[in-house]
Amino acid sequence: MAKLALCIGINDYPGTENDLTGCVNDAHDWAAELGKRGFTVNLLLDAAATKVAMVTAMVQTIASARSGDLVVFTYSGHGTWVPDLSGDEPDGRDEALCPWDIAQEQALLDDEIEAIFTKRASGVRILLISDSCHSGSVTRGDDSDLDPGLPRARFLPPQVWMPADQLGNVAQRPKHLLGGLARSGGDLLLAGCTDGQFSWDTRFRDRPNGAFTFYALKTLSRLSATASYQDWMKAISPSYLPTNQLPQDPQLFGSRTARHWQVFA
Repeated sequence: MAKLALCIGINDYPGTENDLTGCVNDAHDWAAELGKRGFTVNLLLDAAATKVAMVTAMVQTIASARSGDLVVFTYSGHGTWVPDLSGDEPDGRDEALCPWDIAQEQALLDDEIEAIFTKRASGVRILLISDSCHSGSVTRGDDSDLDPGLPRARFLPPQVWMPADQLGNVAQRPKHLLGGLARSGGDLLLAGCTDGQFSWDTRFRDRPNGAFTFYALKTLSRLSATASYQDWMKAISPSYLPTNQLPQDPQLFGSRTARHWQVFA
């Protein structure tokens, strides 16, 4: 069985005045962890992560996978939305990831991700880990690792990059930002937050990271060798997220069978 991974991290969003700080570190951290677990890993960072490059790398990764192989995509960066033109979204919006060239109207739509994922060979498993957009409940999670100071939301309002005449009458932030990604055709989606929440870009021990990525990797190191994705998610939340400063509830989407697969095996 081959294990293939593509780790994407984008801090730099030219033309938007909405740069982030922890996404490139996230990508490096995921790549290091997956490499230790036997994955062949490719990285796309900042200017290398244009929409064309992201699509090409995703297509090539899936095309090289065979039955029984595991493909993992990690994405750290902004999320956004666009008006739904195909009529398949109840809220009138398509969810999207934000490539480096988003300011040139280069959003990567959930519909496009679905089309990429459906080209996989039979028996190929796909896991998407998204530490991006999508403000919510406040609980007593442990935020002792968090440096002082306010985190920044990983959500890029479409008004920042989309011409006003294309926004239509859906100019407010959608309530269901994860819906499309959850239906994108992969077996599992690990997401940093629920619909209606943000994933937060912040700093731990003077090093920028996404909150979800930081706690996902912290808890991963403590899991038993036979732990499932469901076990992993329970270790993250509510023990670490959400907190007063990081009001995000990580989510796991997928079939009951997939949720109980052994992590990265």
